Amino acid sequence: MDAPLPWLAPYRDAPLDARVLVPSSKSLTNRALVLAALADGPSVVSRPLGSRDTTLMADGLTALGATVERTPGAWTVSPGLRTSPSPVTVDCGLAGTVMRFLPAVAALGSGAVVFDGDERARERPMGTTISSLRALGVHVEDEERSRLPFTVHGTGGVDGGVLEVDASASSQFVSALLLAAPRFAAGLDLRHVGASLPSLPHVDMTVAELRRRGVAVDDSEPDRWHVLPGPVESLDMEIEPDLSNAGVFIGAALVTGGRVAVRRWPERTQQAGDAWHRIVEAFGGSSARDDSTSDGDMVFTAGPELRGVDLDLHDVGELTPVVAAVAALAQGPSHLHGIAHLRGHETDRLAALATEINRLGGEVTETDDGLHVVPRPLHGEVFRTYHDHRMAHAAVVLGLRVPELFVENVKTTVKTYPNFAPVWERLVA
Repeated sequence: MDAPLPWLAPYRDAPLDARVLVPSSKSLTNRALVLAALADGPSVVSRPLGSRDTTLMADGLTALGATVERTPGAWTVSPGLRTSPSPVTVDCGLAGTVMRFLPAVAALGSGAVVFDGDERARERPMGTTISSLRALGVHVEDEERSRLPFTVHGTGGVDGGVLEVDASASSQFVSALLLAAPRFAAGLDLRHVGASLPSLPHVDMTVAELRRRGVAVDDSEPDRWHVLPGPVESLDMEIEPDLSNAGVFIGAALVTGGRVAVRRWPERTQQAGDAWHRIVEAFGGSSARDDSTSDGDMVFTAGPELRGVDLDLHDVGELTPVVAAVAALAQGPSHLHGIAHLRGHETDRLAALATEINRLGGEVTETDDGLHVVPRPLHGEVFRTYHDHRMAHAAVVLGLRVPELFVENVKTTVKTYPNFAPVWERLVA
């Protein structure tokens, strides 16, 4: 199939003033689906994100024995685990949550499950998933690749117990084990050893969702999670808007000197995207809740100047591409750090951002754990996305201030934001 033609990103020479409702959270949707598949009864997930990543998760759970009935606005999940010895394949696409969450679920069932995905997925680090399952007594075949594809041979259960892992490459390795841990015979006493754990809010989200379903989790000690064995209670829940996806619109407000109201922003959340409050303030802007609206709008407003920033994004690395795009248009240099782990994301995001912004005339230098961004006059060019939805978000933010900027494969945004391109055009054009 021919690659899609590059898409001309809308340019805007006036401040943005908009109100937007972003799709539901991928992180919450996929955690809710996994826990519903392991629960003690059916669960209804309302307002789920319908995207490539969540579809792959639902399809994967179905292959592993659950039933997912999908209707507009709500998915009903009936739990179940495989009892058939015949092998099945789970397509992970490029979804980290699928390739890392579902192997532990597969180990709880019976039979062989082959995990594979996109070409880039075969480059993503999976050694911690494989070694962790082996340490728990699960038979995994990977031909010593420590990458996709690999095969998990479930024998109807996992003993659990004490386990040490080095999850410094991705917090998803911790969340994956925690989600399945209540179904382990002895639960799980999980301890992270190694460099600082990245994206900790995602682990906090996992723990919060376990507790909402009656699972006992002790996380009082840093880098240690003790999950007691027991039932996972069924739970009907509504998914919050994806605050990370809101970042592209917040970035638009910042670079155009405008404002954006994000509808249904939760008052309390474990989402990493809630960090946009402090990020906007660092760039010289502000945020405030508009209680006059029924949807609980959060309004982000640009300041009188777009300042350079010095930001530790270790816990919220997924926000880096849009932050880097905003920094490239700021009035002073920026230093983004704590994000060495982004080299193992959908693409090497540090190298990709430096390469693409520099091709536009920018000055971005990779450091050991981040990026140094010096604003320069930018010119139009094709901005490559590397099949990474966050790279596409960075591109369209730059396109607001850089004429004739074309985005290669903007459709990669369907990973977490269906119909993003037409929504963006309507909002900013």
